Amino acid sequence: MGHHHHHHHHHIDPKAGDGRLMGAVGVNLALTLAQIIGGILSGSLALIADALHNLSDAAALIIALAARRIARKDATADMTFGYARAEVVAALINYTTLILLGIYLIYEATLRLFDPQGVDGWLVVIIASIALVVDLVTAALTYAMSKDSVNIRAAFLHNVADALGSVVVIIAGTLILLYDWQIIDPLVTFGIAGYILWMSFAEISGVIHILMLGSPASLDTNEILGTLRAVDGVHDIHHTHLWQMQEHEPALEAHVVVNEGRWSDADQIKSALKEVLSKAGIHHSTLELECARHACTNPRLIGHS
Repeated sequence: MGHHHHHHHHHIDPKAGDGRLMGAVGVNLALTLAQIIGGILSGSLALIADALHNLSDAAALIIALAARRIARKDATADMTFGYARAEVVAALINYTTLILLGIYLIYEATLRLFDPQGVDGWLVVIIASIALVVDLVTAALTYAMSKDSVNIRAAFLHNVADALGSVVVIIAGTLILLYDWQIIDPLVTFGIAGYILWMSFAEISGVIHILMLGSPASLDTNEILGTLRAVDGVHDIHHTHLWQMQEHEPALEAHVVVNEGRWSDADQIKSALKEVLSKAGIHHSTLELECARHACTNPRLIGHS
């Protein structure tokens, strides 16, 4: 199949993954407290911006951890698809908070441009350096898991943005020390905010696509329909729905019209269709077979008529 990407899943034992996330949460909460105190004492908005971002990192990790645990629950009569989408919802929450944070930082930095404040460069550099170490530790804890989960990726990107923020804050503090460029503090804040917004908007669209029941990016709907139509005994296909039940589980439902005179082969045709779908990575499918003589009238190829 064209457009088919094979995901190499980096499976980490779920419980070990939870332990890593809890460790990352603890480190980030301690850092946030240190940065807020340092930001107030030094008068640096960039440092407080970084602290708020760190707090959002900790919150992102807590949400990611809660979602992972909810996602493992089994399907019930009330939730027949199970809870796996909790991770996609968590990613949406995390990207939304990042966007709000970016907008708030732009607002604060704009106020600072018109009313510059004195900043203690040394304190800024020391605290931002500690922050950078913590960010790199957190990134190391979540990197492998982020490759395989939109939920953990959202938390990981919170962290990457934060590490960059710390680097930029260190540069700003150094420039204040060397040249007393107080204006650099709000300018750096604009840079951090811009990056946060750019990254969040780039990632949130994929999350919304899953929640809106969009077809998987790795599969071409028309190509799959063409392959199904080519199966011996299939006259036509309609009422097709291809979506992602969760991040790594595509699903398909469709009405399949069986050629006249082939109704006795219906079971064989159905298992051939299931095999084609399985090769494309679709293991969850619901196929309604129709005899060509009694098929739906004027059906739509995709979606309900």
